Amino acid sequence: MANIKSQKKRALTNLKRQNALAGEKSALKTAIKAVKTAVDAKDKDAAVTAMNQANKLLDKAIVSGFKKKNYVARQKSRLQKAVNNIA
Repeated sequence: MANIKSQKKRALTNLKRQNALAGEKSALKTAIKAVKTAVDAKDKDAAVTAMNQANKLLDKAIVSGFKKKNYVARQKSRLQKAVNNIA
């Protein structure tokens, strides 16, 4: 642990940020899994609602800075293609 007061504060801030990002990452992974599960079950309505939630979290990931723009675009494209191919 640091001896300087500002660095002690910074260490606490970093921990808070780390925990917040961990929650966002977990929520994103869960949303993507929900879309894939609905697609596997061939449930169009559930897949569309899960896709909307996943899109929202993917967009938020860019703003938060823990996922890059191209990653998000690729995931959205793959998920949307899977949802559209439900017969």
